[in-house]
Amino acid sequence: MFKILKKEDIAQDTKLFIVSAPDIAKKSKAGQFVILRVNEHGERFPLTIADYDRDNNTISLIVQVVGSSTMKMAHLIVGENIVDVAGPLGRETHIEKYGTVVLVGGGIGIACINPIAKELKKAGNRVVSILGAKGKNRMFWVDRLKAASDSVHTVTDDGSYGDKGLVSDELLRLIKQGEKIDLVMAVGPAIMMKAVSEVTRPYNIKTLVSLNSIMVDGTGMCGGCRVEVDGRTRYACVDGPEFDGRLVNFDLLIKRQSMYKEHEGQAAEKCRLELNKDGNRKK
Repeated sequence: MFKILKKEDIAQDTKLFIVSAPDIAKKSKAGQFVILRVNEHGERFPLTIADYDRDNNTISLIVQVVGSSTMKMAHLIVGENIVDVAGPLGRETHIEKYGTVVLVGGGIGIACINPIAKELKKAGNRVVSILGAKGKNRMFWVDRLKAASDSVHTVTDDGSYGDKGLVSDELLRLIKQGEKIDLVMAVGPAIMMKAVSEVTRPYNIKTLVSLNSIMVDGTGMCGGCRVEVDGRTRYACVDGPEFDGRLVNFDLLIKRQSMYKEHEGQAAEKCRLELNKDGNRKK
């Protein structure tokens, strides 16, 4: 069992959970993730480790409510337990002194670039972060990224926070104004990571993306997280989650992500009705 020590609303439909997980906290590295089951009958689903505290034996998880499992997790309160948290899983981000690194976080991807920014900064890199969200109510952790970056640029679809536009637009603006970029790393929706990879392609800037494919066991056994990279089948859970974005078949990834959309919608609606029966709970 993994006890919830803190729960906080940090954006619309987005919650921070600080969870007691001594063994995972001790071994976690930037870029890795965990596989959770909210309860004994729950499905397995992945969440990136948004932060870890080795001194206090905790990990931080950011949950955006999009389906039945995240809905159930969002319903948990401080003091309750998550039945399973397996990890850390996946290959950690390779950290070295590159020079200037631009980190692009879209939506929930903002949480994912947080530990990466901190480790890159420790390694002596100049870190530039671009954060994107649909609107002000979806933006979070700007101050945290400011603390770990040399500069932070924020954009929203509706212009309610920062500049109006897309993260790929802001990246292109930086490139065109003469910013010398040695590496770009992007985490967020597949369509966003595809756009970022297309922006950097003509400039031959190395670009890494963290793929969010469908995942079940997280150990390479089920094959559900398979993706096509440079014409070859790779598994996001054990070969990734980070790959060269310029080699990823994003169209296939997006198609696979939508395979169970109808079933996911039905499960979410059923879960919503069940949880509503419980009434309001303390956070």
